[in-house]
Amino acid sequence: MSKKIVTLNGSPRKKGNTSALVKSFTQGAESAGNSVAEFFLNDMNIHGCRGCFGGHSSRECPCVQKDDMDQIYPAVKEADVVVLASPLYYWNISGQIRTAFDRLFALEEGDGNLLRGHDRASALLMAAEGNGFEDVLRYYDHLMEHLRWKNLGHVLAGGNMDAGDIAGKTEIQQAYELGKSIQ
Repeated sequence: MSKKIVTLNGSPRKKGNTSALVKSFTQGAESAGNSVAEFFLNDMNIHGCRGCFGGHSSRECPCVQKDDMDQIYPAVKEADVVVLASPLYYWNISGQIRTAFDRLFALEEGDGNLLRGHDRASALLMAAEGNGFEDVLRYYDHLMEHLRWKNLGHVLAGGNMDAGDIAGKTEIQQAYELGKSIQ
């Protein structure tokens, strides 16, 4: 049975190393019969969470703020798999991912928790200049535990300074195989 996959791409570069991982992952996932919707967050108008607790999960657009998250909410509600894709910035995910994911809290508020559980799964794709992924993996593991999502794995590609540095590296194939493994 095909899965609905949502990728939140938190890279500022459409043709960067993180985006190359996303492209390869998507090709693998689609080759296995899955559908993939990618949101390139850097081009979207997404405001930070206000912490107002005014969200209601049952609304079509659950947050009180009206911005481009309104495109992401319905996709995540329907998703079987949510992929977080990000460059490594100061030992963590990018601000673009963090801002969007913080706003997904609106799906946990109100009339029913539409974020936690629901047999969802997630994968993490990251590219970085260095190799210090320990802190972000700790965060990601805690996030998966909180959300009760199955952790499908991750591809962590260090040693990629300039856009295109990842070309031909084993992590590209690993991203493809991770996508293809989703069934």
